[in-house]
Amino acid sequence: MKTELRGNSNTSISLQNPSSTLFSNPQSSLSGALNGCLGSLDGACIEKLLLHCASAFEHNDGTLAQQVMWVLNNVASLVGDPNQRLTSWFLRALISRASNVCPTAMNSDGGSTIWRRNMPVTELAVYVDLIPWHRFGFCASNSAILKAIEGYSKVHILDFSITHCMQWPTLIDALAKRADQGPPSLRITVPSCRPPVPPFLNVSSEEVGLRLSNFAKFRDLPFEFNVIDHSPSSFTSSDQIMSKESSHDLYFESLLNHLTPSMLDLRDDEALVINCQNWLRYLSDEQRGNSVQDSSLRDAFLCTVKGFNPCIVVVVDEDSDLSAPSLSSRITACFNYLWIPFDALETFLLKDSSQRFEYESDIGHKIENIISFEGVQRIERLESGIKLSQRMRNAGFSSVSFCEDTVGEVRSLLEQHASGWGMKIEEDHMLVLTWKGHNSVFSTAWVPNASMQD
Repeated sequence: MKTELRGNSNTSISLQNPSSTLFSNPQSSLSGALNGCLGSLDGACIEKLLLHCASAFEHNDGTLAQQVMWVLNNVASLVGDPNQRLTSWFLRALISRASNVCPTAMNSDGGSTIWRRNMPVTELAVYVDLIPWHRFGFCASNSAILKAIEGYSKVHILDFSITHCMQWPTLIDALAKRADQGPPSLRITVPSCRPPVPPFLNVSSEEVGLRLSNFAKFRDLPFEFNVIDHSPSSFTSSDQIMSKESSHDLYFESLLNHLTPSMLDLRDDEALVINCQNWLRYLSDEQRGNSVQDSSLRDAFLCTVKGFNPCIVVVVDEDSDLSAPSLSSRITACFNYLWIPFDALETFLLKDSSQRFEYESDIGHKIENIISFEGVQRIERLESGIKLSQRMRNAGFSSVSFCEDTVGEVRSLLEQHASGWGMKIEEDHMLVLTWKGHNSVFSTAWVPNASMQD
């Protein structure tokens, strides 16, 4: 492997066999550890190697980084077991960081390793159903929404999600079957563009809305779909804004400016629902400006949402803290969290399955952003469910418990998947999806404090 790399120390290095210098030097502090790990598939050993590499980057030691990556290259395999496959994507992210190649990682020939295909709607549905990573949140949120809007004849959902409205056909079907007072009228409003993260769809938001409208018409449910056009004036299209690496915060600043009652056409006779599915992590959590009053984009968004006095806010995201400024801390958290989908996919998809590779490639996209980038380029700033709950309380929200019917629906959903999936209830009434006992995704429901019933 002869990929040329350039580290932070501006020393050019190449990823080739360094064993003659590393393993023949008895004074090397890493010689025993690396030699013992060579060819090993043990997760603890791989994590140790990754941390050695992170330390090398943090100390501008290009030679050490080269040596560790060579050893990782002997472990990594895109068609191996889960540890090997996960290591492959970490290795590519590390090479990307060392090479200062953005936004794509590099393979041994200098080409892109991240497969980013735009899916048809039918394939996206299969993708979402592959493991309960998304369906868990859909199921818990929809059930909570149904309970919150009981008695209302008009419902408006502000949908902030990365999954292209895949959540809503199930809710539309449930609303159409509402027996007590008949189906309500339903409006769904979405932003005109989304964070540049998988999954990607080959049709526009407007086309998604048309398909939902046709489905609602088939179910005899009055339906309206709206798209918030919020591209900053300095960009001529929503595609351009998301194509610029430094524009991410600008995109959300523009969105925040468009979240006004008049822009959203909020109506007093509607039950307002705010839906956040894997969304808040892409809003910057860094304070804007130098004043104490200059909150982060994430807190400003929640403050705006609270001002709308919604009947419910549902927040679903992955339950891990991947926002640390330290590269070593991010690598540790990322490695000990993202083994979960790799391990889960191993239970039912063949090693050479194209479907499996596509799903893992999307996880690789996340790993690349978490490991390779810093500053405005690093848009993956995930916080744990515990931290999110504290943020929601600080913003003036109170948690809402999920009813027994919701818990039962989620358990029934998980029975359709591998036996390793489970669920538990944690502080703030949080539902947590688990894999072999490890937290993976959390689902929460909130109301503004002023709307709590005595």
